[in-house]
Amino acid sequence: MQTTADAVIVGGGVMGCSILYNLARQGMRNLVLIERETIGSGQTGRSMTMCRMHYSDPVATSLAWKSLDIYRNFEEAIGGPSGFVRTGYILVVGPEDKEAMEQNVAMQQKLGVSTKVISKADALEVAPMLDFQDVAGIAYEPESGYGDSYAVTSTYARQAREMGANILLETPVTGIQVSNGRVSGVETPDGDISTSTVIVAAGPWSRTLFQGIGLDFPIHTVRHQLTVLNRPTDLIPDHPMVADLINELSFRPDGTNLTMIGLGVEEADIESWNPGVDMAIVSEVSTKLVRRCPLMAQASFRGGWSCLFDVTPDWYPVLDNVEGIEGLYCAAGFSGHGFKLAPMIGVVMAELITQGQATSVDITPLRWNRFQEGNLVRSSYGYNVLA
Repeated sequence: MQTTADAVIVGGGVMGCSILYNLARQGMRNLVLIERETIGSGQTGRSMTMCRMHYSDPVATSLAWKSLDIYRNFEEAIGGPSGFVRTGYILVVGPEDKEAMEQNVAMQQKLGVSTKVISKADALEVAPMLDFQDVAGIAYEPESGYGDSYAVTSTYARQAREMGANILLETPVTGIQVSNGRVSGVETPDGDISTSTVIVAAGPWSRTLFQGIGLDFPIHTVRHQLTVLNRPTDLIPDHPMVADLINELSFRPDGTNLTMIGLGVEEADIESWNPGVDMAIVSEVSTKLVRRCPLMAQASFRGGWSCLFDVTPDWYPVLDNVEGIEGLYCAAGFSGHGFKLAPMIGVVMAELITQGQATSVDITPLRWNRFQEGNLVRSSYGYNVLA
């Protein structure tokens, strides 16, 4: 087993692999990524993989918008498929969220995002299968879509390996070593690896690693359930991605005849959570979906699963070096937003580590100590997963 490294990334999901690739691209060669199972086997492989730009904050909006550009050109930019499918994205809100939605769209337009507020008549042109009667406001992103989490993650991993990076699978990191205020290594069942740089990108398991060195990383874990339906393709051959703040769900097409729906969150324990789907949730999802898309009453249940979100107090990630410990970095707390941001997370974290600051996007608002300062990033909406 390798015993020294210039940098160690903990976590082999899309985030860790994107960071690994971008560090290698910056010229670092003695890199090691350590994954407790296999590449993309954690929450990356359970993601809805929706790529949309609608956020309440310019930082997340910029990261998502620039990430979309990479996803759309992934073969040329990175060297493999992203599986990106352009569908368009519709956000519908009730009266209480209408003003916030309009302000968010205006902010996003200033950043160059292809988005606009549209009328119900225009929305019906885009999505004639939807019912907009109870809707007070509609935002539309024509360029948005979804990707393939396995294709993206494995491409990043393969390209990083070709540049000399080492990936250790089925190897849990059991601890981080700190000496005189600086990172000195990581511990695994197969031995320790000495290093001066550690990037924790372990999703819901990040908190445990930080607790092991006496740090309180303020995340909790929630379970988000997803259902897949066979839609009646003679009636609904296709549809855009939809975020419905009124019914608190989101859904997107999946291939030629499936629709994937995400609904709700509940507290979960990382050691005992249920990775399946509850049939009571399937019934609730179906009822809410039919309110928005009446023709889905003829859809049939295909299956479902659950994923875990590592949620921070403001539902935005921490992208920073850890205050007080030189060489320790955090890229966690993505709160269900990880996949859509992943390409640019790799870029800005590599810039932070190699240059001392991120230059592509100013990630200062996502700093480690913002919770202690009381400078949280606020969502305009009550349904935070659509922040």
